[in-house]
Amino acid sequence: MIGIIGGSGFEKFDEFELVEELSTDTPFGPASSGLKRVRVDGVEALFVSRHGAHHELLPSEVNYAANIYALKYHGAKAIISFSAIGSLQAEMKPGDMVVPNQYVDRTKGFRRRSFCGEGIVGHVSLAEPVCMDLVSEVKAIAQSQSLSAHFKATYVCIEGPYFSTKAEAKMHRQMGFDVIGMTNFPEYGLAREAGLPYVPCCFVTDFDCWDDSIPHVTVQEVIEIMRQNNSKAFGVLKSFLKLDQVWEKSKVQDQGLKTGLFMPMEAVPADKRDWLEVLRS
Repeated sequence: MIGIIGGSGFEKFDEFELVEELSTDTPFGPASSGLKRVRVDGVEALFVSRHGAHHELLPSEVNYAANIYALKYHGAKAIISFSAIGSLQAEMKPGDMVVPNQYVDRTKGFRRRSFCGEGIVGHVSLAEPVCMDLVSEVKAIAQSQSLSAHFKATYVCIEGPYFSTKAEAKMHRQMGFDVIGMTNFPEYGLAREAGLPYVPCCFVTDFDCWDDSIPHVTVQEVIEIMRQNNSKAFGVLKSFLKLDQVWEKSKVQDQGLKTGLFMPMEAVPADKRDWLEVLRS
């Protein structure tokens, strides 16, 4: 089963058929509200609205660990996430889909960034932070739907909720970053620890403030772009869900804490073994 994470503008998809509301309780606190099992064209999937059902959570307030754990616990085998982003490159225009293959974290340490700690030691590689096998599938879907899409990009994740200053935007461009957002970190790292192949589908809403010659969009224009992006994202999602057992192609399932735990299970604190086994399964 595929787990779907919906970010800003993707809190819901109108064609979802509700199968079951799911408990948000996890060992890490509550997952975001709106966790549910849904059906799309006869295919069941799991869905969580990253910022909550009513967009009530700031990027720093999202319980990323709880969201990833809840999806794994309820049966997710892979994750496709949808996010709104700003563009740092002229060729990545509002309405385009960007599937980052690299990330740089510039958050400020407020977020739980690992399932490890407090008696659990493990290390996983994030050299390739997203599942390139799933990226290939999304690329084929984008081509079949004639989407304007970009597949080699670096996403810089900032804390928010503020957008960049002009100095920051120019610095990010000078450092070679392509798009900017507030939510994909630590989501992709936690997914990797949980052994869940992760593919991010990010949609540009506007240009960051790096070029004064590019007019800034209004709130109304952003809302319209987000509406259009939601429709494009759902087209990608419907095709992705039709792929049979797509996660079986991925090596990520053996790259998480299943093989990255640096200690014997008997040394793990007793009160953590049950949930660690869920992540390692």
